[in-house]
Amino acid sequence: MSKRSSSSSNWLKRQEKDPYVQRARAEGWRSRAVYKLEQIFKKDPLLKRGMTCIDLGSAPGAWSQYVSLKLDGNARVIALDILPMDAFADVEFIQGDFTDEAVYAQLLQTIGDEKVDLVMSDMAPNISGNKAVDQPRSMYLAELALELARQVLRPRGSFICKIFQGAGSDEFIRAARQEFGRVRVFKPDASRAGSREVYLVARNYQV
Repeated sequence: MSKRSSSSSNWLKRQEKDPYVQRARAEGWRSRAVYKLEQIFKKDPLLKRGMTCIDLGSAPGAWSQYVSLKLDGNARVIALDILPMDAFADVEFIQGDFTDEAVYAQLLQTIGDEKVDLVMSDMAPNISGNKAVDQPRSMYLAELALELARQVLRPRGSFICKIFQGAGSDEFIRAARQEFGRVRVFKPDASRAGSREVYLVARNYQV
């Protein structure tokens, strides 16, 4: 067996044993990532009826699904991912690469003149295993997400962003603290213990 196929087999075995994967299937969620968002919102209750929410890196759709269901569809959710995502009746989905200027422009056009209450980003690059390559790519996505938040958030809006601890992450957190009234860094229990991922949760955007 090749090294790659052995690694894939091990990943599948971990997935099958993962209690969050099993729970997501039993409860009808699209992925285990829903529990990361749920745990974030338990610390910071950011959802409100009638809000507008952007979901970056949305596929397969668990975060959009959570926001829509928790607010009984009484929210505008715009989701974007480079991968396809099965439709929801009340979620607007754009398939495309967020780093592509044309796709970014399409997202802004879809948002229109309306200001946004919450920008969420669970984006991550395709992992190569080379930290020197993967970390700059992940921080680039985080910085693009923050730039979008600056452009579309209403005053006192909120921003949630996955980052990987490493080169550039401390600078990113400091930049967010200059523009939001409250910023914290949170590692949900649903994040795998060996992962360097954490979530920046920023509230009260200062325009």
